[in-house]
Amino acid sequence: MAALTRPRDGRMIGGVCAALARRFGTSATTMRVIFVVSCLLPGPQFLIYLALWLLLPAEKSASTAW
Repeated sequence: MAALTRPRDGRMIGGVCAALARRFGTSATTMRVIFVVSCLLPGPQFLIYLALWLLLPAEKSASTAW
């Protein structure tokens, strides 16, 4: 499993769905569809997305790696 970081490529808004997709080995599109469908159900899905956006570190670029 990959580390849970927001990738620089493949993100649409914050990169949370792309990070989760990479972590669980699925496509980002599938994860986005799951998120949108889950927003139709009651619960704090949008708040969890915002929290992950703030808490997950962004992936370091190749130029800043040692």
